[in-house]
Amino acid sequence: MTDRQEPPPLPEGWLQIESLDIEAQGVARRPDGKVVFVDGALPGECVTAKVQRRKNNWEQAALVEVHRESALRVRPRCPHFGLHEGACGGCKMQHLDVAAQVAIKQRVLEDNLWHLGKVRAGTMLPAIQGPDWGYRWRARFSVRHVRKKETVLVGFHERKSRYVADIRECHVVPKHVSDLLLPLRALIGSMDAIETCPQIELACGDTVTALVLRHLEPLSEGDLAKLREFASDHASAGVQWWLQPKGPDTVRLLDEGGPELAYALPEFGITMPFKPTDFTQVNPHINRVLVDRAVRLLDVQRGERVIDWFCGLGNFTLPLATRAGEVLGIEGSEALVARSRENYQRNQAGRAAPLAGTRFLARNLFEMTPQQLVADGAADRWLVDPPREGAFALAKALADLHQDPSLRGTWKPPRRIVYVSCNPGTLARDAGLLVHQAGYTCTHAGVVNMFPHTAHVESIAVFDLA
Repeated sequence: MTDRQEPPPLPEGWLQIESLDIEAQGVARRPDGKVVFVDGALPGECVTAKVQRRKNNWEQAALVEVHRESALRVRPRCPHFGLHEGACGGCKMQHLDVAAQVAIKQRVLEDNLWHLGKVRAGTMLPAIQGPDWGYRWRARFSVRHVRKKETVLVGFHERKSRYVADIRECHVVPKHVSDLLLPLRALIGSMDAIETCPQIELACGDTVTALVLRHLEPLSEGDLAKLREFASDHASAGVQWWLQPKGPDTVRLLDEGGPELAYALPEFGITMPFKPTDFTQVNPHINRVLVDRAVRLLDVQRGERVIDWFCGLGNFTLPLATRAGEVLGIEGSEALVARSRENYQRNQAGRAAPLAGTRFLARNLFEMTPQQLVADGAADRWLVDPPREGAFALAKALADLHQDPSLRGTWKPPRRIVYVSCNPGTLARDAGLLVHQAGYTCTHAGVVNMFPHTAHVESIAVFDLA
C-alpha cells in the first residue's frame, strides 16, 4: 500500500470550488482560510475570479475563467442566461445539470436542519420533481420604455441590476407565454400609456392566460381597444386582460364573461378559482404532487379533526376535507377567509361524496399564544404552510404548552404535523422548537423542486409526537 499523495498546489490565483451556497454561488477557500463566493462557478472546478467585494472573513467575486470544468456543467438552454452584462437574472442555475441542482437543494435542506435546528430527519424523502422547462405559470414581468433604443422591454431584471433584460424568449414559462413576449413589447410600444405601465403580471390557469397590466394613469379608450384586440388576436393562448391601477386589491377584469381563471386538483375532484394577484403556487405540476404527498403523509383517518394553518385559498384545506371528519382552515385576514369559504362552498355543491364539515377563521398567525391555541381546539393532525417568515409563533405556543401542562388543561397536541416550507432556514428554526421543546420527532423531510434552475428551496417535513 502506498501513501496517499497530496494533490499538487494550484497555480497562484486559482481557486478550487468546494460547494455551492444557497444563492448558487461557488464556494472556495484561500490558503489563509478566507471564504470566496464565486458567481457562476460549480463544485469541483478550478477557476480564476475577480473580487468585487471584500469583508474580513469573506470575499465575493465574479468568474473570470474556468480552468478545470465540472462534469456537472451543461450548456444553458436559454440564450439570455449567463454572467455577461445584460444577462437575464430570472434563473441562476441553468449551467448546472438538473439532477445536481436537486441534490444540492437536498443538501441545503439537510444542512439547515442540522446547523440551525440541530435536527436530523429519520428518513429523507425522494425529491418531488416535475417538468424542468415551461413550468412557471406565474411571473412578474417588468416593462420599460427605453427611449435611447426606441424600444420597449418586457421581461425579468438583468442579473444583479435594476435594468430590464432585453429578452426575446423565456424557457421557464410556458411556450405560449414565451411567444407573447415580443408581441407584448409591440403592444405597449403602440399605446398612449407607453411610459406609465411598469409591470405585467402573469397568472396561468388550466384554460386562461391572465395578464395583469399595472397602469399608473387611467387608460385611454384607444389603449383599452388595443388590449381587447390583442386578446382577440391571441385567443388561442387564452389571453385575458386584467387591470391594476393601484395595489393588488384594485385588480379587475377588463371585460366580464369568458372562461374562469382556475386550476384543478383532479386527484381530489377539486377546482380552485383564483384572482391573478392571489397567492397560488408558481408550478401547478409540482403543486398537484405536493398536495397529494402532504395529504398522504398526514395520513388522516375518517372522523379525525385537522387544522390547516396558513390555509390561503384552501389549496390543502379542500383536499383534506375529502379525507377528514372535520377541517379548520386558519388564515391571517378576513378577506382571504371569505375567499376560502367561497371556494369550499363551491366545491361542496354537487359532489357525490360531500366534503367534511369545514370552518375558516382569521387569526394573526405571527402573534399566536398558548391560550389562543387552546381556544381554537385540539386537532389530531396539523398541516402548516407558512410564508417565508415561517411559523415561529405557532411552534413557540405549542412548545410552551408542552413545557407547562397546566396551560393546556384537557387540550391535546396534534399527533402529527406536516410542515410545507418555502424557506429552509425558517423551517430549521421551527423544527428545532418542535423537536427540542415541544416533544416531537422529525420523521421525514425532503425537497420540493418547485423552481428548477433557481436557487429557491421548497421542502416538506413530518413531525410525530414522541
